[in-house]
Amino acid sequence: MESKYKTKLTSGQLERIVTQILNSELSEYQEMNEGWANQAYRLLLKDGQTVVLKIAPTDKSNLMRCEQGLMKTEVEALRLVSELTDVPVPCVLAYDDSLTLAPSEYFIMEHMTGKPYNQVKEHCSVEKQEAIEEQIGRYNRRLNGIKGEQFGYFSTGRQRYSTWKEAFLQLMDDVLIDGEKAGITFSMPYEELERLIQARADVLDDVLEPVFISWDLWDGNVLVENGRITAIIDFERSLWADPLMEHYFSHFNYTTGFLKGYGTSITTPSERSRRALYDLYFDLLLLIECAYRQFDDQDHIQWTIHNLEESIERFRLG
Repeated sequence: MESKYKTKLTSGQLERIVTQILNSELSEYQEMNEGWANQAYRLLLKDGQTVVLKIAPTDKSNLMRCEQGLMKTEVEALRLVSELTDVPVPCVLAYDDSLTLAPSEYFIMEHMTGKPYNQVKEHCSVEKQEAIEEQIGRYNRRLNGIKGEQFGYFSTGRQRYSTWKEAFLQLMDDVLIDGEKAGITFSMPYEELERLIQARADVLDDVLEPVFISWDLWDGNVLVENGRITAIIDFERSLWADPLMEHYFSHFNYTTGFLKGYGTSITTPSERSRRALYDLYFDLLLLIECAYRQFDDQDHIQWTIHNLEESIERFRLG
């Protein structure tokens, strides 16, 4: 997905980074345009090694509140998750926020083989999809086994909270403030939506333990090869939160295979109410981020508008 604020690097800048940071030489490079936020490059080194470089936007003045410190979050999260040796994630090779070799912070990680699941899913049989999604469920459960001390944004330096209710309402406030700032409107006035959210927020008090969640573990962030998951990528949205906030519990997925692999499902009134709040939050974000990232895909923008209206109606009636 192309957005206006991605930072592009020249071949000369990439060559200097490879030489000074990796003590190697650059053979060739390729832009990777699958990401929605940071710019990424696949770098082939002359020693035959392939790595990936991700660089943050240079202009951070128009970032959403939830997008502050995304790169630092991803680096810290990858280093934490890599301690789970049975979960396939790329190794962080270098992180540089000195701004001496590039105009913004960047990091370099191991290149992982495989194709994004969303690109090959339609070519997979129902049985193969279920098998892959069962693997997603198992890996997601392992990630959620990492325990935290407080709730909120993952990256160090961001405010944390002793209760999940406080933390989630702050997440929701952040996205609604950004929406109003960008002049985005929808069928329900902001004040009315905020009152409805507050009226249903007490169920969040049922979440007592903060755990690590990827929150962005959707099909595009799962690499597969020969029916097996080779990597889980993109941890920039990680949170200390309720595991039911994970993407595969959302109205977009929630598949039989995932639930089988994860080992649990949404069954209680509290769980259903919490998931409704998380769906609304995600659907708000999908629309509001379009204005900040200045996406050029009009079909996607129209889809996010329609998706949010359906989401608000479901939430209102729920």
